[in-house]
Amino acid sequence: MTIARVDRPRRAGTVSKASGTGGTGSLPLRRRQRRRSRLTALAFVTPLLAYLAAFYVYPLYRNLDLSLRDYTVRSFVSGDAPFSGWDNFQKVLDDPTFGPAMRHTMIFTFVSIAFQYAIGLALAVFFNRHFRLAPTLRALFLIPWLLPLIVSASSWSWMLNSESGVVNYFLHFFGVDPVGWLTSPDWALTSVIIANIWIGIPFNLVILYSGLQNIPGELYEAASLDGASAWQQFRRITFPLLRPVSAITLLLGLVYTLKVFDLIWIMTKGGPGDASSTLATWSYQLGFGSLLPKFGPGAAVGNILILIALVFGLLYIRVQSGQRRQET
Repeated sequence: MTIARVDRPRRAGTVSKASGTGGTGSLPLRRRQRRRSRLTALAFVTPLLAYLAAFYVYPLYRNLDLSLRDYTVRSFVSGDAPFSGWDNFQKVLDDPTFGPAMRHTMIFTFVSIAFQYAIGLALAVFFNRHFRLAPTLRALFLIPWLLPLIVSASSWSWMLNSESGVVNYFLHFFGVDPVGWLTSPDWALTSVIIANIWIGIPFNLVILYSGLQNIPGELYEAASLDGASAWQQFRRITFPLLRPVSAITLLLGLVYTLKVFDLIWIMTKGGPGDASSTLATWSYQLGFGSLLPKFGPGAAVGNILILIALVFGLLYIRVQSGQRRQET
């Protein structure tokens, strides 16, 4: 008797190894694809990592090393400075210049930011009305932002000169005595703040104007139909909807203004005396401003300034993360 042979069905996915697809034959292929994608991603990331290591990580490490060692000119060249721990930081905190420098830094930063934001917001709202000369005037207001900082600082130094400055020349017509803008301890800090406000207004104008463009015009039309005044529209619509952009603008301005050095150094060099010195100018004076430089304390002041900027930088990242969560 002949018994018919019944072939058992093959399991799904079992394909001969010769085909090279499916089953275990596809695993090496998938591994090669994943390895290739990782290598491709690493190839794109490597230049960025090298840049960050060379221009951020290594300078920060060297600055920290300077602040923790007792460097002199000889040991700075030879590289055999003894380890001093936190002594340089203690010297800086005990120095009588630290208090005024910290106070001037805070005044310079927060007063500059407050006026830059207020004036920039007012100009952004003004230009948002879309009148005929708006593009031309906006371009003119960008000039302080586009000029090299050394040019802006030199121009302000000339205008505020006590003897031949154009500001005192105009004050003379109103019967006001000449003011020692850059030579008087009472006016030096005010002078550099005024110059820094002028330089920072265009940045606030551009960012806030861009934020105003994203506010729907229908909201203003509905508010006008309801009888809302211009001030009520600003208080109820413009300012609340502009709050995320305002937060980013203020935090970026804060981080930038904390480290302003060149403007103050060109105009007053932190003087007269210590009347306009900040942490940035004091750090430079300690490290490079005398025949016997104090590299360790100068680096310590720089690290304190970096730490303050880092705190506000982390706050900026937190604000951005909160805005992304709100958008999603």
